Amino acid sequence: MPELPDVELYLHCLRPRVVGRRVERVRIASPSVLRTFDPPIDDVEGLVVHEARRLGKRLVLALDGDLFLVIHLMIAGRLRWYDTGGKDPPSRPKIGHLSLTFPNGTLWLTEAGTKKRATAHVVRGAAALAGHDRGGLEVHEIDLDAFTGRLRSESHTVKRALCDPRLFSGIGNAYSDEILHRARLSPLALTGKLTDEQVAELFDATRSTLADWRDRLIADIGDDFPGPGQVTAFRPDMAVHGRFGEPCPECGTSVQRIVYANRETNYCPTCQTAGRVLADRSLSRLLKNEWPRTVEEMEEG
Repeated sequence: MPELPDVELYLHCLRPRVVGRRVERVRIASPSVLRTFDPPIDDVEGLVVHEARRLGKRLVLALDGDLFLVIHLMIAGRLRWYDTGGKDPPSRPKIGHLSLTFPNGTLWLTEAGTKKRATAHVVRGAAALAGHDRGGLEVHEIDLDAFTGRLRSESHTVKRALCDPRLFSGIGNAYSDEILHRARLSPLALTGKLTDEQVAELFDATRSTLADWRDRLIADIGDDFPGPGQVTAFRPDMAVHGRFGEPCPECGTSVQRIVYANRETNYCPTCQTAGRVLADRSLSRLLKNEWPRTVEEMEEG
């Protein structure tokens, strides 16, 4: 699922292409992607996009008339941009679900696979838009005290707390692994048992990891628009996520994993768990209580 750095990458690429431009045409190729009917999606046609911003893991296009288009990419949803230079928009991509045509190009929301999870909502007014805000704090907009209070507001494993959209905004499975590796914390450490020093290190690691990856992705793309394989949860330069069996870049220890309900947590035993390998079977009860079985459960908090 695209997380904060990936969504910020999309916004970096979208703003110069769509902000200040009028939506000439809307196409719905897959009705299941649209989850609202009032206001109708047709109302978007003819309106100017005034802003593109992030709301958690969602992308928001703010248009004339206090109208907002809210896109949640979920796991396999991606955006594609086709430069058309005033010509007719391209034919629908095989996995295209929704498109917005502008004078300078066409934006497609695509989704690979058979499970249709990506969504688009059209809402009117700030109150309606706020209904899509899960309430998580933006880590770059808060101080250590606010972070500490939210982290300790509920008793969870630190992995679960970071990924809970009600607690913190924009963090998911991939970048939580990277954050915890940088903070040298076990994914199963309990929030209520962390020392003040550990919380401070986690706060710094959370902010720096997300900012570093955001800046790196934007620098790599430059003025281009990311292709289908360039927004991914698995990147070769990551320290531990998706690198089971490979050497930790800090100490060389083989990266380990915990697998539960088709989800995988990666960590370094030397850097994070004092040399202990966390056995899946002995943690099944804890994980049952702490980790959602589906992406939908995770997004619902």
